[in-house]
Amino acid sequence: MAIYKKIEKYVPGTYVKKRPAAAELAEQFILEWEKKRLGMKRNDRWQETIPPTICFSRRIGVGALEVGDLLAEKTGFRVVDREIMEYIAEKGGLTEKTVSIFDERYPGKLKEFLISAFGEKSFIQSDYSRHLFSAVFAIAGFGPTIFVGRGAHLILPRERVLAIRFIASKMYRIKRLAMIMDISDEDAEKELEQHDKEQGDFFRKVYGRSGLTSEDFDLVINLEYLQDPNWAAEIALLAFRKKFSTE
Repeated sequence: MAIYKKIEKYVPGTYVKKRPAAAELAEQFILEWEKKRLGMKRNDRWQETIPPTICFSRRIGVGALEVGDLLAEKTGFRVVDREIMEYIAEKGGLTEKTVSIFDERYPGKLKEFLISAFGEKSFIQSDYSRHLFSAVFAIAGFGPTIFVGRGAHLILPRERVLAIRFIASKMYRIKRLAMIMDISDEDAEKELEQHDKEQGDFFRKVYGRSGLTSEDFDLVINLEYLQDPNWAAEIALLAFRKKFSTE
């Protein structure tokens, strides 16, 4: 198991690394999109397909974000985690911009995709869901990306995604979280149970699903037995290169 320095506050779903705040990164993405749009000539066309994308799915506490950052170092891809996606989806000004950019880039495609993928289900009509979907598409469309969490692999065109599920036993997750947060195993278990419940509620509300299965993914990696995150990053990189070897 990797050794982590103890910190004063740890947010489950992240790991011990100083990184820009979600608000800062989200604003950075918006500025990047606006600059690219303004820099295009009148007759230029948006790229019609998104670049190959990597999507990580995980239970809280397994260490997937660390693998994502290591993979980003190897590929130069940006890492977009749950906090960034939620920040964009929940902020009115940003969501209006992302929806506008998405609609300009793919006219009518968002509604078309939602109906084809999810049908006429009421949960799709929520502002949060629509903003989350448009934000994920917009981020993916502007450059190679590693998404961590929020079911991004269920949003993007499946043939453009390498979807990887990271798993570990509950006890492994408890021990890892207790060490990082410097709390007892009992308190860590309570934290995980709460976040597991919130994650389950999210998938029911946004996707109308009670959970995920192995059939949803290209690859499932058990980080309890493959404990060096560099190994997992190497496996993910190899799988990505093989899947998109012709591009």
